[in-house]
Amino acid sequence: MNIRIEMSAPSGDELKSVRVKAGLSQVEAATLMGYPVQSGSRGGQQSRTWQALESTTDPRTMPGPVFAMFQLLTGSHPRFSLRIKEPSSD
Repeated sequence: MNIRIEMSAPSGDELKSVRVKAGLSQVEAATLMGYPVQSGSRGGQQSRTWQALESTTDPRTMPGPVFAMFQLLTGSHPRFSLRIKEPSSD
């Protein structure tokens, strides 16, 4: 079976929209995807990397395959969803 998954890089606005719809903060999203999180200047945590990925002025973007995985992990992919495999009977 050959499955094609669209994996284009998201704009900052698209990434933010998916994160917000999933109910995640930037820190929660960054942690889920393995991006660095650090202490913020006002206490608490922040992810400067995630902030840059959502920025409309920063040239950095999330790679398409990483975005597809983020969509799958948050249940927001437009075509596919993850499911737990049944144990094999080997």
